[in-house]
Amino acid sequence: MYRFSIENENWILRFSPNVLLEEEERETIIKGILQLGKELSTLSHGQSFVIMNETIGLLVFNVEKIPSFILTISNRVEKEKWYVQKKAGIKPFL
Repeated sequence: MYRFSIENENWILRFSPNVLLEEEERETIIKGILQLGKELSTLSHGQSFVIMNETIGLLVFNVEKIPSFILTISNRVEKEKWYVQKKAGIKPFL
């Protein structure tokens, strides 16, 4: 669990038990979230968003604002498991 502040809002970042990340990966995620800056405060309670990171993969974040500002990383999807659906079917993203 990490604590950080953006625009006078104190946030908590937590990780679901099924999301296994190294310490370096967690620090990379925090740096990315800090780059969101004020954009983070525009998200509503209950919304989700994703960050696509070249080395970590796609990270799914859930936003809670009641009773506290909490971001939960609920899932991590490695690039090898990304797919694109088009009219002709589904194919790997890469």
